Amino acid sequence: MTEDRQTRRLVLRLCVLVVAMFGFGFALVPIYDVMCQAFGINGKTAGAYQGDQVQDAERQVRVQFLATNAADMVWTFGPQADEVTVHPGASTQMIFVAYNPTDKPMTAQAIPSVAPSKAAAYFHKTECFCFTQQVLQPGERIEMPVRFIVDRDLPADVRHLTLAYTLFDITARKPPVAQATP
Repeated sequence: MTEDRQTRRLVLRLCVLVVAMFGFGFALVPIYDVMCQAFGINGKTAGAYQGDQVQDAERQVRVQFLATNAADMVWTFGPQADEVTVHPGASTQMIFVAYNPTDKPMTAQAIPSVAPSKAAAYFHKTECFCFTQQVLQPGERIEMPVRFIVDRDLPADVRHLTLAYTLFDITARKPPVAQATP
């Protein structure tokens, strides 16, 4: 086999490898969703609540709240209570408190997750601090509400939900505010 033929063959194999890697990149999103659903991780909450707010007074569901900071986040962050018991269909509110102990303004974003993952489709947030970025000045403390409805169609075997938030420092990602020149 000539050297020219070997080079063409190598280039063809490398091109096939690049196309396969590109295709795998597109396949990662659905693979990730399937893995999260199979292992019950990263439960995303449902969209807007479409039902009426008639509650199921016969049934109670315990909703537990967890709050963690990402590795680079220094704020104090957590719920006012560790859990509440709700009736499906009823609107409920929990207050989360954040405090910036630093000497500089910081911006944060909270990312929610619901467990078990099969219950996430039945958990509807009507108001949440996670919908927007939170900016706190040095030493500032803020109370941030989350209002939610656990859908009455929640499977009967689900009696306990966990709403978890991870708080990320996104100060460096925000574009600097233009200063007015005197």
